[in-house]
Amino acid sequence: MINRRAIAAMLLAGPMMTALPGCGNILGKQYPPYRYRVTVEVETPEGLRTGSSVIEVSVSIASKRVFGPFAEAGASARGEAVAVDLGRRGVMFALLRNAAGEDWAIGGLAMTAKPVTLEESRRLPRDADINPRFDLDMQRILALRGPHAIPRWFPADLGHPEIRSAYPMLVKFRHIANPKTVEEVDPDNLAAAFGKGVKLRRIVTERTDDPVTKEIRKRLTWLDSVTGSFIKGGPTTPIDTLPLGASLNSGDFIKGS
Repeated sequence: MINRRAIAAMLLAGPMMTALPGCGNILGKQYPPYRYRVTVEVETPEGLRTGSSVIEVSVSIASKRVFGPFAEAGASARGEAVAVDLGRRGVMFALLRNAAGEDWAIGGLAMTAKPVTLEESRRLPRDADINPRFDLDMQRILALRGPHAIPRWFPADLGHPEIRSAYPMLVKFRHIANPKTVEEVDPDNLAAAFGKGVKLRRIVTERTDDPVTKEIRKRLTWLDSVTGSFIKGGPTTPIDTLPLGASLNSGDFIKGS
């Protein structure tokens, strides 16, 4: 479960245990929460357009003495999606989830940290109560400074046989006042959604002490009034035949605030 990208891999590896508030050294270890800014840069014929948001992540790892050899890490995030205003072309949102439906916000910063090598892992203690490789990964994440560009793809050695996108899901609304009109945007072909000459330059993360941003409700005034998915299907309707809105909800745009 815990591999060379640790926290970044958690969002790809399946279910996690709930974070352990105030667990100290009895139930496990609670790491200090950290914040990072996500900035999305888009090139347009009118010039560079950017948007950003600040996300806070809380991480804990369970004690092997209490939970056994299969004790896992837990993480939670609070914050909001990034909105990039492209003027007359519309607004693009970088969500808190990825295209596979997993929690991107948890690992957004972590995936840029230097991985623990196999040689380093071999030198770590084998009988530690708290997984020492995970602990070293967390030290490196907490030590990150300066801007780091998110890689376009995860390497295939993160517990999955195929290479997967490392980007958050990008979307737009045909009518921003109507959540049912949400559409996915191809990060490699923004021109198809926003017109000729529009291109994603990069997505950057950086540690910050700035407060978690709370701006998205000003653009999406309906966020608090929508319960469940944006589009409801019938009890026998296959989910893969429904529009994107059937798999999105308000939690993909804002968490914990």
